[in-house]
Amino acid sequence: MKKLKWLLIILASIALLMKFVAMPYMQEQTKKHSPEKVASYHKNNKDLKVTYSSPSKKGRVLFGELIPFNQVWRTGANEPTSFITETDIKIIDKNLPAGIYSLWTIPNKDHWDIIFNSEMPEWGVTILSGGKETTRNPEMDVVNVQVPVTKIPQTIEQFTIDFEEQNNLALSLSWDTTKVNIPIK
Repeated sequence: MKKLKWLLIILASIALLMKFVAMPYMQEQTKKHSPEKVASYHKNNKDLKVTYSSPSKKGRVLFGELIPFNQVWRTGANEPTSFITETDIKIIDKNLPAGIYSLWTIPNKDHWDIIFNSEMPEWGVTILSGGKETTRNPEMDVVNVQVPVTKIPQTIEQFTIDFEEQNNLALSLSWDTTKVNIPIK
């Protein structure tokens, strides 16, 4: 009985060390290669903010290889991208209430599925899968829309999220020669 108690104490200690020491250390180390960036928009009664980690292309084939087609991507590196809106908005024609969301995508050659989820998991992927499996809970999806892919002539080295205003406001995601715009109303 004493051995079992000590074993449980040791296992609990290891779990606490992982949670409070190893995981924060790993997140800090990965941000050296994929720095955290922020995109903000404060106009027209809209206060929007996106916080994400920006990996680099580094000569790699991105979409279809490093980031497989038709699989959920946490949309950036290190941890899920967060999207904050201070007011109710529409993503294309779907309502997104004011709040904090994790932003997930499912890249494909000609379109991307864009997902706003009400949960904000710590890491966004499982460590045991080597980052290949996400921790997104589909039951917590609030908005799911599909947008077309635009091929751009110049290569974007670092994954970039920004707000663009041409005719209408859009959240823009671009990397390599791929760009998607997500209309916001």
